[in-house]
Amino acid sequence: MLEVSKEVTVERNITLIDRDNISERSNILANEVRIALVYNGISHTVMLATPEDIEAFAIGFTISERIVSNINEIKGVDIEYVENGVIVNIEITQRCFMALKEQRRSMAGRTGCGLCGVAQLDEAVKPIKEVPNTVNFDLGLLPDVLLKIKEFQRTYEITGATHAAFGINLAGDVIYAHEDIGRHIAMDKLIGTFSQRNAEKPAAVLLTSRASFEMVQKAASAGVEVLFAISAVTALAAEVAEQSKITLVGFCRNGRATVYTHPHRLQLHEAPLQPALAECE
Repeated sequence: MLEVSKEVTVERNITLIDRDNISERSNILANEVRIALVYNGISHTVMLATPEDIEAFAIGFTISERIVSNINEIKGVDIEYVENGVIVNIEITQRCFMALKEQRRSMAGRTGCGLCGVAQLDEAVKPIKEVPNTVNFDLGLLPDVLLKIKEFQRTYEITGATHAAFGINLAGDVIYAHEDIGRHIAMDKLIGTFSQRNAEKPAAVLLTSRASFEMVQKAASAGVEVLFAISAVTALAAEVAEQSKITLVGFCRNGRATVYTHPHRLQLHEAPLQPALAECE
């Protein structure tokens, strides 16, 4: 039986081979544990995740997967550490629980995979949910934002093994930051944090990963209007963002950004972007 550690990182002895040199040393690894999500006493899914901010993950997953429509339909979260993982007991309203039972699917979560075990293909893409239109974000702030996020990626700096999701306000400040070995989990943790009562909702979300359609879908579930990704955007992600009315921006690095959908929420040097604009510097 694998021993469960609550630590974000673990130390392991390794053999380092560097050209012809061989040395023994210790190495720091990102930790991952099995987390079982149980709704009203019924097991729903098991995910692999970094063992921190577990309550935020449970809340964010419950919202982003549309098991509930808002935080008020989550009545309680209880975390239990057991010999081979973590059990998170989530109590939701009876109405939500009955709906979950009707559309229940078997999901086996794996690192970096958000669709493993989906029983039917048409369950992969959820019905389109449009986000509001309240944000006007200055794209000129983005280079400074990208510099700021490095100080929040402590686990990545040590291990090089984690993704991160950041909540950004209109001033370009990082107001929320979450790391995890899984990009979907980092996003869920972020959603769980800002979805709680009296929490400030970010003007935009920045991902250190690619923007796949699941990430856009999660953003839509949480009402995120602007989604930035340091890496690429997939075709289905752009399609879902277009229909969800999300402003989707990829390749945010080196002073550049590629705008795929709904540029009207963005401005550059106080000038609004034009709908035909695909790339800006």
